Amino acid sequence: MAEPTYMSPFVLPVAPIAPESHDPIDLYLPDGDGPHPAILFVHGGPIPPEMQPSPRHWPVFRGYGALAVSRGVAGAVVDHPLRTPADYPAAAEAIAAAIETVRADPRVDGERVAVWYFSGGGMLSSALLRQPPAWLRCVAMNYPLLEPFPGMDVDPAFRPAETVASAGDLPIVLVRAGREHPFIAGTVATFVAAAERAGADLHIVDTPNGQHSFDMIDDTDESRTAIDAATTAVVARLTAS
Repeated sequence: MAEPTYMSPFVLPVAPIAPESHDPIDLYLPDGDGPHPAILFVHGGPIPPEMQPSPRHWPVFRGYGALAVSRGVAGAVVDHPLRTPADYPAAAEAIAAAIETVRADPRVDGERVAVWYFSGGGMLSSALLRQPPAWLRCVAMNYPLLEPFPGMDVDPAFRPAETVASAGDLPIVLVRAGREHPFIAGTVATFVAAAERAGADLHIVDTPNGQHSFDMIDDTDESRTAIDAATTAVVARLTAS
């Protein structure tokens, strides 16, 4: 039987690293005592429970965790309970708890944390955009869904285009897929327009020929360049004085 798409290899070659597992968090740490700045990677959804293994075990997220370490920062991947559209509040609570767990680790610099959202996890960025804490150095998003699909009953608190005006000078790194699903692309366009109206610190990385989930399904130099550029942008903002 063929592997499901979500088990496809990460398209950017990176030396694998075995994470520390602190269920539901996998922690990827550079050598040395630290403390190290950290990126928390937040998977998308809704993901039905029968999709196994869970996202923190997928090659793409293992790749991002190892990629963070290769850039001298810690990486963390959290499994959160976004199973249905009604689960966004529960997922947000789980992510907030994961952030505090990562920040409390003595090997992590709790005052230098970035949160990187993927796909349907993009709507979970609303809370941090609404009221960015001092320790948050960057929010990043890959091919995000930023408004619910028609008929998708999601708590109205999860509308990033409505909260980005409160983000102030928080750096935001947005990775867009040129061959995105039209509805998702429309939600991204709405967000970009709102961010630009608000004068947000928005940095866009484009993959003109990239599909949704390009980092696991488009094994191209364009994909690798975009991943590298986005990671460079996030790490620069995470480590800036």
